[in-house]
Amino acid sequence: TMLRVGKERGEVNVVCDQIGSPTYTTDLASLLCDMAVTERYGIYHATNEGFCSWAEFAAEVFKQAGYATKVNFIHSSQFPSKAKRPMNSRMSKKSLDAAGFDRLPDWRDALARYLDELEK
Repeated sequence: TMLRVGKERGEVNVVCDQIGSPTYTTDLASLLCDMAVTERYGIYHATNEGFCSWAEFAAEVFKQAGYATKVNFIHSSQFPSKAKRPMNSRMSKKSLDAAGFDRLPDWRDALARYLDELEK
């Protein structure tokens, strides 16, 4: 969505007070395959490393895509939505660490690999 928006608009408003950890499904799928061949059963939270706001994520998408799209950082109260969104959706990865699984790469690296994949 952000790639399309960045291509179509010179400026976009994105919330800056909702934070999370963007996750590349290819990285998550690889970890799940690694987990499936072990006997380390349990409940795990796995996301790419690092966290950002939606506005920071949009700005990084545009930067890596080479777009000059300006991101206006706004508060959730300025962007009404019918869907209730969490202000902080980061997850603890303690159980992942305790079981000896490798953490996923940084979300910026994951984004770069995703954008490279789109170009193929």
